[in-house]
Amino acid sequence: MGIFTKAKETVPCTVEVSHRFESLHAHVRFDNGAVVYPGDEVLRNATITRATRLERWWTRATGDFGFMELCEFSFSEELLA
Repeated sequence: MGIFTKAKETVPCTVEVSHRFESLHAHVRFDNGAVVYPGDEVLRNATITRATRLERWWTRATGDFGFMELCEFSFSEELLA
């Protein structure tokens, strides 16, 4: 790596989410021990699984029934990954 060129590294990561009354946060851990230094940029990839036409229709047709579930939330002691 030169002084004016950037190197890219693909690193597997784990996102840990804490959803408790005392703490609501998310942490990213690089599974291979990689370290992020000042000036580094970290981008996250996402995988989107597209719904079928039937699933999309069903979700639109029944979405209003589940709306109230989106308005409810709770805190737990669990650590979500």
